[in-house]
Amino acid sequence: MSAIKRLFDFPYHQQKNYKIADSLVTKKNGQWINTSTDEYLAKANAISRALLRLGIKKDDKIAVISSSNRTEWHILDIGILQTGAQNVPVYPTISEEEYHFILEHCGASYCFVSDAELLGKVNQVRDRLPELKEIYCFDDIIGCKNWEELLELGKDESNQYEVDARKDAIQTEDLATIIYTSGTTGQPKGVMLSHQNIVANVLGSEKRIPFNAGETIAMSFLPICHIYERMVVYLYQYYGVGIYFAESIEKISENINEVHPNVMTVVPRLLEKVYEKIHAKGTELTGIKHKLFFWALSLGERFEPYGKNGWWYEFQLGMARKLIFSKWKEALGGELSLMVSGSAALQPRLARIFVAAGLPVMEGYGLTETSPVIAVNDLRHGNFRVGTVGKPIDNVEVKIAQDGEILVKGPSIMMGYYKAPEKTAEVITDGYFHTGDIGEIDKDGFLKITDRKKEMFKTSGGKYIAPQLLENALKQSRFIEQVMVIGEGEKMPAAFIQPNFGFVKDWARIHHVEITDKQEDIVCNEAVLKRISEEVEKINDKFGNWEKVKKFELTPNIWSIEGGELTPTLKLKRKNILEKYKDLYQKIYGPKS
Repeated sequence: MSAIKRLFDFPYHQQKNYKIADSLVTKKNGQWINTSTDEYLAKANAISRALLRLGIKKDDKIAVISSSNRTEWHILDIGILQTGAQNVPVYPTISEEEYHFILEHCGASYCFVSDAELLGKVNQVRDRLPELKEIYCFDDIIGCKNWEELLELGKDESNQYEVDARKDAIQTEDLATIIYTSGTTGQPKGVMLSHQNIVANVLGSEKRIPFNAGETIAMSFLPICHIYERMVVYLYQYYGVGIYFAESIEKISENINEVHPNVMTVVPRLLEKVYEKIHAKGTELTGIKHKLFFWALSLGERFEPYGKNGWWYEFQLGMARKLIFSKWKEALGGELSLMVSGSAALQPRLARIFVAAGLPVMEGYGLTETSPVIAVNDLRHGNFRVGTVGKPIDNVEVKIAQDGEILVKGPSIMMGYYKAPEKTAEVITDGYFHTGDIGEIDKDGFLKITDRKKEMFKTSGGKYIAPQLLENALKQSRFIEQVMVIGEGEKMPAAFIQPNFGFVKDWARIHHVEITDKQEDIVCNEAVLKRISEEVEKINDKFGNWEKVKKFELTPNIWSIEGGELTPTLKLKRKNILEKYKDLYQKIYGPKS
């Protein structure tokens, strides 16, 4: 186990210990196509040989952009890393200008894209990228070189000794990848992660994951360009887990029921949508079925682990699992026994309900700069607590600064920001990385995140407001899809709310409220405004008077990555949202004097 020091050691570890037939599995033309561990490594070595023949040198940068997770990405990843070059993954949904910035900033000599749409984006800026020698595509596209040309070029094994020499020369401290953070403001920063950073994170996290080595199937769909899913894929390889790549987020439900995975990583928004769908079906039930559904739900909302609610509760929960929750599990493939949630805060209510339903969701916490895992819950050994992100992993030290900021130290802390030593110095002092998150560690060692340091603000009355706490509470309402709390320097907090238009339409139909299909009309509808106001008031009751959202405005468009309101990891781009809705801001607070 200690022999794993570089990222490409993981598939070799799998080959030595498990040698599975479904190491990487992608659906093509309606068929799931398996790549075995042996084939995976044979192709990765062919890519390495081809790259050497193209003149790739140590520390060259190769950009990889894919709209979905797929086998080719991972073969290419290992093929690149074995040469001592760096894989620079790029978010597929960013703008052409951001593509230009990243590809120019890292000095990419080659770029791989998955499909025609991404090729079009890169081609738009290609004439401004003098260092970019060639673009290859995973799909067959007329006028673009195909990645299989490299497999062909690498078929001749006569230079494998060069690949082996390159591999042997790569040290664990060497740079492995540059990941450009999506950033809620300004240009993205290139986070430099070494082989050691990510390897340490994988080996530090593996004790928290209850896998049956060599017998587990995973569904992978979160963006592989983000360190969260990428680190987990290396972890899967370490444990001999068969990895099936979902076709798309739209087909995730269909794919789950084809593959029957045991484990998958998720983000809170996906769980919210799954729950909303289940709840909507429950409301359509009648008679005893309706009563049983909401009885089970009420039990789930009161869930506490380790039998803390007593034997009578546990007896009822057992009945609820047989009668109601078993159908939830069946809808998610029937075999799902673990979901690991990251990227944003998970509503404690959802954590309780899913764990009660026999679909354990373990919330974790981390950042790109920490490779990423800092802490994660584990249902075993008493290491799970609702409302926390679990205990820090063994090789990560966490302390809380005087102002409440979470500081982290350990082998998975980044090397720094690429070409930005001054920005690196701002966030790393005495070996501790300043996360920018506010939190606390309870007496049992569980870490709780309360807000982003930069996002906390003061009202004109001098009271501190933690917007994420309010936002997460408000998003528990099925009427609210997205929300941003505002009010820095103002007399009271307020909010921009993007309604859940689908749910609002269903509610209107059931309650015979006349609304049109136009979102611009829905946000002005008096009945809708009154109903959402009731939701806001109900949630306000849980907060102090100075924290309550006194006013709100509904926004007519759906917040999205493409629209600029959300980052690729679905965090709020607060500056963009404020600018976009400055008229609504004035409506709430009046014109600035």
